[in-house]
Amino acid sequence: MTRGSKAPRRFGAGGEVWEVDEAHVDMTAGSAEPRPVRLETDGQAVTFNLRRSALVVIDMQNDFCAEGGWSHHKGADLSIDRAPIAPLSKLLPVARAASMPVIWVNWGTRPDLLNLAPNLLQAFNPTGAGIGMGDPLPGSGSHVLQKDSWSAAVVDELVQQPEDVRVDKHRVSGFWDTPLDSILRNLDVRTLFFAGVNIDQCVLCTLQDASFLGYGCILLSDCCATNSPEYCTQATLYNVQRCFGFVSDSGRLISSLEKKSEGHKAA
Repeated sequence: MTRGSKAPRRFGAGGEVWEVDEAHVDMTAGSAEPRPVRLETDGQAVTFNLRRSALVVIDMQNDFCAEGGWSHHKGADLSIDRAPIAPLSKLLPVARAASMPVIWVNWGTRPDLLNLAPNLLQAFNPTGAGIGMGDPLPGSGSHVLQKDSWSAAVVDELVQQPEDVRVDKHRVSGFWDTPLDSILRNLDVRTLFFAGVNIDQCVLCTLQDASFLGYGCILLSDCCATNSPEYCTQATLYNVQRCFGFVSDSGRLISSLEKKSEGHKAA
């Protein structure tokens, strides 16, 4: 702390305490034996506890990101939804090497659709005339977003590893009526990094729910995408920074994790 500067403000009444000033948020202040990693974001820098962090990748599955999937069938520009593949391909091995859990959260509905309400089914097939959730997908031998099908599988390029965790969701938020929160608490995770599609829908809603549950949330902007208009992305980035967490990118996270690894080896 420099002469004349104010002491950081401490936020938190329980075991988890953050120290905050204009330039920096230290999420490790209340942690016993943390592995602190400093990360630059689009606002304040953040120091997070690597021991209590995880990477959550949302909906990078065939139905949204592969030829022959649901989005492709509907005429979406796959190059947009596939944009996170390249940065994630670089980030994932670095995160795993740093012992950061990778959590895949994908749509995976029941074949009988008993976990889907009519309002959700109608939202994704407004007139009922198109191909919606659970319907056969022409040419794939799969059904739209069905659990354990090709449609729900992670795209081949990202290669889900045996040590990764998979959570099937059946709402826009990955927390609603799923075991995601219980899994994260059992892993003793308190800081979440978010990636996937769509940034303004499933990624944002999952991040919002994580924020409401008390997790520290960091959105990796280059690891997210959407086919929505550009203003939807801009509104998401604004609202994440304003209300729900922080915005950074995979390059800055990789750099921070590699510096931490180099420092650990030197020690």
